[in-house]
Amino acid sequence: MRVIRLKPWLLLAAVLLAGCSLTPAEPDPVQVKLDDVDRRVGQVERVVNNQSLVELTQRVDALQNEVRQLRGQVEELENSNTALRKQQRDLYADLESRLNALAATPGASAAAPPPAGSAAPVDATSAAAQQAYGRAFDALKAGQYPQAIKGFQAFLVSYPRGALSDNAQYWLGEAFYVTRDYDQALAAFTRVSKEWPDSRKLPDALVKQGFALFELKRLAEARTVLNDVSTRFPGTEAARLAGERLKRIPADAR
Repeated sequence: MRVIRLKPWLLLAAVLLAGCSLTPAEPDPVQVKLDDVDRRVGQVERVVNNQSLVELTQRVDALQNEVRQLRGQVEELENSNTALRKQQRDLYADLESRLNALAATPGASAAAPPPAGSAAPVDATSAAAQQAYGRAFDALKAGQYPQAIKGFQAFLVSYPRGALSDNAQYWLGEAFYVTRDYDQALAAFTRVSKEWPDSRKLPDALVKQGFALFELKRLAEARTVLNDVSTRFPGTEAARLAGERLKRIPADAR
């Protein structure tokens, strides 16, 4: 038997070729790219199938609607605050003008006793009553409304039928009104018209009674009271104020 002897260099080449056949082939870059694209497309399809994207869009739309509504509410609040500040300034200005007019009239802070035929007898004004009334009135002029309210209430308890009682009752109503306690203001002004029908404060009390009803949204009642002022006290400041407020009441108000 003949033995075939390979030359050394041929033997080396054969070994190298065998080793190359055992080494795995390098991945195709194009195929890798295609596989990655397929994977991403599959993820998008799963998202769409699960409606995650649709739900997210709906949520975004809902949030945008909420933002728009909140902005509208903020604008309404800002407008409301502006109107309230103006109303408060008007209230203070009105009260200040009344107080200044009263201070400019000698002896105006003390009301004269009502004429004969009034609803209730009037006691003489004592020095103590004058002082108690003066303290409450000074607090009102200084803008110390809680103190003024307490002062006038205490005065009316101590001197329910004094010569200054109708004034005290009226200014009590003004103190409530300027602090926007319209229920208490209405009660105070109404008491003036019921218990002191001949008081010099009656026209003003009736006007403010109508104003308080207006603020309480009792528009039909406010219109009735203000029309009564215009009819009973034509040409007066009270009638003018009543007429201005009547313009703000709708004709069909109930």
